[in-house]
Amino acid sequence: MAVYGAVMASTSAGASVSIERASGWSRQLRLTPLRPMAYIVMKMATALALGALATGVTFAAGALSGKAVASAPAWVICGVVVLVGSLAFAASGLFMGYLLPSENTMQPLGPILAILSMLGGVLVPIAAGSTFDRLASFTPIYGLAQIAHWPLTQTVSGAHDPFHLSWAVNLAGWPFVFATGAAWRFRRDTARSEPAVGPRRLGRGPRSLVCHPNRGDEDPAGRMRP
Repeated sequence: MAVYGAVMASTSAGASVSIERASGWSRQLRLTPLRPMAYIVMKMATALALGALATGVTFAAGALSGKAVASAPAWVICGVVVLVGSLAFAASGLFMGYLLPSENTMQPLGPILAILSMLGGVLVPIAAGSTFDRLASFTPIYGLAQIAHWPLTQTVSGAHDPFHLSWAVNLAGWPFVFATGAAWRFRRDTARSEPAVGPRRLGRGPRSLVCHPNRGDEDPAGRMRP
């Protein structure tokens, strides 16, 4: 549940850019020298704070209720993994906030994240090595869910379940895709358009007149010279 809460909080923080676009804030950025990556980093820092809040509340509820039992190192490792992994979904929220024309980007993203959570093993357990497990390994939440759950598999002897490299590849690959897409859409959204400057052709055909403003094409009365 900590994974699900952090993912939802981080995504909503990134997707808030759709509201900024609707209010005209993105147009104001065209007047600043702000780099796309710097803007994305600020948004992801905000998402990290919201993800930390969601994770902390979930951990506190589990500890106070007595339903969640784990060692202190396992709590710390799980929390760090959840926070770092949730940054991928801050980038995904940014990407979708720039991509979708809707002001309320979270309206379609909410159900999508719920479905991805079920496919990624957050809400529904997945049998290791099954066909569903192999299909789920391509979804964005799968790597985060598996790595966050791995510290909790420690036995009395101190051993853990096997750690699969594919989890780390999934967790590292999707943030790169989302961050690249967010930077691309940010550049398109804040692109500065320069007006074209050049001679203007008047009329049609080979006898058209070409107006060069600095070459004396107009007489003092404002009439065009042939």
